[in-house]
Amino acid sequence: MSKAVSDDRIFKALAAPLRRDLLDALKAGPRTTGDLCDRFPKLDRCTVMQHLKVLEQADLVIARREGRERWNHLNALPIKRIHDRWIGPYAERAVDLLDTLARDLEG
Repeated sequence: MSKAVSDDRIFKALAAPLRRDLLDALKAGPRTTGDLCDRFPKLDRCTVMQHLKVLEQADLVIARREGRERWNHLNALPIKRIHDRWIGPYAERAVDLLDTLARDLEG
């Protein structure tokens, strides 16, 4: 898969608030699909599974079967790559500007 297609899938997955909520639920550790369904009682299991599938396709969630349970694990590496490419350089520039401003105000 090309980097552009991979990035598109990540941005698509992160675009939906519910999918971000699912990722937030996985920050503390892996959860079963049943547990995730319990955390979102207004949604049926099929809807939760569809959102998890989008997250899996973006490589943001890794699912492992253990017996009858499906454990969902957060994979934060794609988010880190997006951060390093898109956010990090801008944040670094902003910190440099704040440092320059602080020095100018002190001097």
